[in-house]
Amino acid sequence: MGYYSPQQPSTFPLCQPTGGTHPIQYQPGKYPVPNQSAPITWMPGPTFMPDCPPGLEYLTQLDNIHVLQHFEPLEMMTHFETNNKYDIKNNLDQMVYIVTEDTDDFTRNAYRTLRPFVLRVTDYMGREIMTMQRPFRCTCCCFCCPSTRQELEVQCPPGVTIGFVMEHWNLCRAVYSIQNEKKENVMGVRGPCSTYGCGSDSVFEVKALDGVSDIGNIIRKWNGLMSTMGDADHFDIHFPLDLDVKMKAMIFGACFLIDFMYFERSPPQRSSR
Repeated sequence: MGYYSPQQPSTFPLCQPTGGTHPIQYQPGKYPVPNQSAPITWMPGPTFMPDCPPGLEYLTQLDNIHVLQHFEPLEMMTHFETNNKYDIKNNLDQMVYIVTEDTDDFTRNAYRTLRPFVLRVTDYMGREIMTMQRPFRCTCCCFCCPSTRQELEVQCPPGVTIGFVMEHWNLCRAVYSIQNEKKENVMGVRGPCSTYGCGSDSVFEVKALDGVSDIGNIIRKWNGLMSTMGDADHFDIHFPLDLDVKMKAMIFGACFLIDFMYFERSPPQRSSR
């Protein structure tokens, strides 16, 4: 299993991260080319908050975040599915978290976009502050059967469940419910009729339980031809600044289930002929 951790100096103070350099691969055309070192500036560490799960203090200061998936040339060249990696940044282009998939090679390449996965969210010290898990769901039976619907469990800290993202069957669009740790619905997510987003952004609206009041949105940004050729997505997540931090974390988690279900592209299979 792969595990990705930022290589940061061991002398970092607990709550005051500093900038550093680390080689990171970004989507060509928008970020530095692969294998080119780029400086990393981390968001200043927040103060301790007694009623906030450790590591989520960052989210209390933010009303939107950017999710930037790493561009993986190996996938395009060899058709070998690799673990996904994401940079999470604020509006000042400061790093907030790093998210890394931790799935074995066989599972990734046997199940591709349907694979069960574990995503590990780490902070500037490399501490795992959140875990997101997607169990395997068989798609062999009727598409409207509850056993085929996808779900994501969010734990913060790891081992402590704070909620679930549950898919609901809908004929025309992506529909999810965001639930608390007791599996009680607290919010809903409503996607566009078409998630291909060719030439435009794809907007997933986060709604209150009444289905009318807007809470926020998850936007998959259109980045030109790289949005269709390269498996390196860019999402913007918006929510109210004063929204409960656990609910911010749940909207954050919903973004990754949406990415795997609608925008993760398996490399084309080689012809056997």
